[in-house]
Amino acid sequence: MGIISSIIGGLIIGALARLFLKGDQNMGIIMTIILGIVGSALGSWLTTQFGYKNSNGGFEIIPFIVGIICAMVLITIYLTLVGRKNRV
Repeated sequence: MGIISSIIGGLIIGALARLFLKGDQNMGIIMTIILGIVGSALGSWLTTQFGYKNSNGGFEIIPFIVGIICAMVLITIYLTLVGRKNRV
């Protein structure tokens, strides 16, 4: 169940990251999911490194928001690299 929840979480985080970014992102759903999963994992890791602990045991909003921000950065980097590759 962990892989399926990672895919669904990656899709949600990747889609929200693309929603918050301005302009047209020319990328597919698979890349959105992959960058969403990586952004989510990076966001969770970063919040843990800064000492965040979920004391109530419920939904972790801070890692979720940081995951969206990380996914936005990853999508921007990806689009920059792909755009440069296609211009050559």
